[in-house]
Amino acid sequence: MTNPSLDLADRFRTIGVKSVYGDPVDLDGSTIVPVAVSIFGFGAGEGEGNGDGAAGEKTTGKVGGSGSGGGGGGYAWPVGAYVSESGSVRFEPNVISLIVVSVPLIAVTGKALALIIKALKR
Repeated sequence: MTNPSLDLADRFRTIGVKSVYGDPVDLDGSTIVPVAVSIFGFGAGEGEGNGDGAAGEKTTGKVGGSGSGGGGGGYAWPVGAYVSESGSVRFEPNVISLIVVSVPLIAVTGKALALIIKALKR
């Protein structure tokens, strides 16, 4: 039986830069390379029984056997694109992503300022 942890590690070894930068696209004399934040995680487990019996067989009040399992998940958030035209390269941010990320930051900053002002008034 193969080790699930090593199997997952081998399958996802190439994930990294390939999942953050997309394939370049040529459009009207410009080259566009999409950029994303990629977060993923995986886990695996393997178990052995107590040695008292076959899998699922009740012996001495314990269940014996062995098992393994694994799972994972992830997402990618588009943050913008690098645009190359006329020999210069610039980063064009995804405005919607910036707004979504800034809302919690602004909320936390506002709450912190309110607490600081309240503490200074005492």
